[in-house]
Amino acid sequence: MKTPSILATLIGFALTGTASADEIQVAVAANFTAPMQKIAADFEKDTGHKAMLAFGTVGKFFAQMKNGAPFEVLVSADKETPDKLVAEGLAVESTRHTYAIGKLVLWSAQPGYVDAKGEGLRKGDFKHLALANPKLAVYGAAGQEVMKRMGVLDAIQPRIVLAENIGQAHQYVATGNAELGFVALSQVVGKDGGIASGSAWMVPADLYPPIKQDVIVLAPGKDKAAALALVNYLKTDKARAIIRSFGYELN
Repeated sequence: MKTPSILATLIGFALTGTASADEIQVAVAANFTAPMQKIAADFEKDTGHKAMLAFGTVGKFFAQMKNGAPFEVLVSADKETPDKLVAEGLAVESTRHTYAIGKLVLWSAQPGYVDAKGEGLRKGDFKHLALANPKLAVYGAAGQEVMKRMGVLDAIQPRIVLAENIGQAHQYVATGNAELGFVALSQVVGKDGGIASGSAWMVPADLYPPIKQDVIVLAPGKDKAAALALVNYLKTDKARAIIRSFGYELN
């Protein structure tokens, strides 16, 4: 007997009637904003369950969860935050998996401003570089590590404009408040997999730790079928196609 796919099972839940549909509170890493909005819309169509999304840094989410925030699923930007949540008894370890591997980009809204090898960081011909707070944001920590390994962090430090999260870092560059900045590829990727606008350096993966992004059911969602359904939905072909289209690698 053929085992039904995860997606078929989830759709089956939706077809049992609206009484089975539920609403869940989901904390989402800011770098995953656009793909998660698309995935949540498809999730609701396919299952009847509604995912209420909140976007921000995983560092802030962790503090909120420790203080009793009622999130039921975390779509994280890293593996370490789910590790800490499990250790604190605030998440269900058996539900976690890596849904995406992120890529870091040095980006400018100005065409031709950032060279393809990142040598502009060594030259330092800029006034402001946007960086998500490394203490709270995974992509910010990755950008900081890149500058350390290139030996330019001390020289650039006075020109770094700290953003609360990767979304704000992107906004600083997009509006011209910073000439360039470290952002997630997912924020600037075009339909062909390249950069949609401006100029960028695709930072080599050996200059920063792998950005393995995990999803996990949190303690408030441990008895909710919709929470587990969302975590599993990220494994479906439909969701994975969306994730890939935003420049992420898949496990």
